[in-house]
Amino acid sequence: MQTTYNANVVADGHRVAIVVSRFNELIGRQLLEGALDAIARHSTGEVDVDVYWVPGTFELPGAVSRIVEAGGHTVVIPLGCLIRGGTDHYDLLATEVAKGLAKVAAQGKVGISFGIVTADTLEDALERAGAKGGNKGYQAAVAAVEMANFYRGIASPSAKRGGKK
Repeated sequence: MQTTYNANVVADGHRVAIVVSRFNELIGRQLLEGALDAIARHSTGEVDVDVYWVPGTFELPGAVSRIVEAGGHTVVIPLGCLIRGGTDHYDLLATEVAKGLAKVAAQGKVGISFGIVTADTLEDALERAGAKGGNKGYQAAVAAVEMANFYRGIASPSAKRGGKK
């Protein structure tokens, strides 16, 4: 017997934390607008949303970890932007931020996504924050809500199959 699980993308019943990097704030604000739009479009009523601003992208994993530890949120959406420069700084940050967020997400306690734009130029970043490339903030919000619903759905899979194991 095969059982297939698919989570929906309905934000109702969730408390959402959006954590935004102030560094590259122009992009961060557009990502935030996209995430808020996604939450509004994927709910039938009001959803509690808390927005947290942190200094930079490097600070996102720590902030996300603390929000998850504090409890109360079922969805956490980190948003930020890294633009490649002429030094190794970009590569170091991109790697560490991705590893840090992946570590928190792998705990499976709440729906977390990766809303970090990594781009070679400001123009590329702007495209991924609402121009031609869609809005990465919107996409991250949808993914985080879906994962939160996924975790809810697998909390007791045997109950969903009528007690069969």
